[in-house]
Amino acid sequence: MVISAFSYALRHFEVTVYGTQRNLCVQRYIIRRFTMTSARETREWRIAVGAEETSALYQPATTRSRTVFVCAHGAGGHKADRGMERLATELSGQGFDLVRFNFLYRENGSRRPDPMPRLKQCFEAVVGHARIELGAERLIIGGRSMGGRVASMMAAEGFACDGLLLLAYPLHPPGKPDQLRVAHLPRIQMPVLCINGTRDAFCTRELMERALQSVVARWTMHWLEGADHSFRVLKSSGRSDAQVYAEVGEACGRWGSLD
Repeated sequence: MVISAFSYALRHFEVTVYGTQRNLCVQRYIIRRFTMTSARETREWRIAVGAEETSALYQPATTRSRTVFVCAHGAGGHKADRGMERLATELSGQGFDLVRFNFLYRENGSRRPDPMPRLKQCFEAVVGHARIELGAERLIIGGRSMGGRVASMMAAEGFACDGLLLLAYPLHPPGKPDQLRVAHLPRIQMPVLCINGTRDAFCTRELMERALQSVVARWTMHWLEGADHSFRVLKSSGRSDAQVYAEVGEACGRWGSLD
């Protein structure tokens, strides 16, 4: 509405006062610059999901933007939890425009995750809104833990996007390596970056590498040495959590710059 009002007022001024083709060109240029500037500002959105609504946060890249990343939180998290904030800071510095959102159960104050169809419905609504608002040429989906799993199932079903970014993918429940969440992975066709810690109780490295043998997608696996499911490391590792997140950002930046 702001852009529409600005466009109308400027067009009226240009045509009434000057009435020349040259100034109409100037008008169009100013409108384009106004739109581009608006798109680079952090924004909060309310997004309809069926008869309900959820909230989302758009955070533009701090460097030259290459990709919009719609990022979902984990089962026990939310769009502004500590891990999501750290991730947004690192990825925005690597050229990613971030869109973070709450699944409906979290938006409604519950900690019990919704059934998978409802999770996917919410994710799809947010992606649709982001496409309209941002007009992204390249858009990837993914997220932390459960959020990444939801995105991977959407991708396996042919959801239209340009890539899949999985952070702390929950390959199996802790202590239950026989309950693998891999049946859909061979159906994924798009490029994938998956980042997990070597101490992740939800993802045994040997089992993940075995599962990837049946995957045909261009799947890049990045292991964070000594990190757990929350990307935390032991003090004895000699590394800080901040250094681990910096590694995450760098890995995403390298992958995001590939064609």
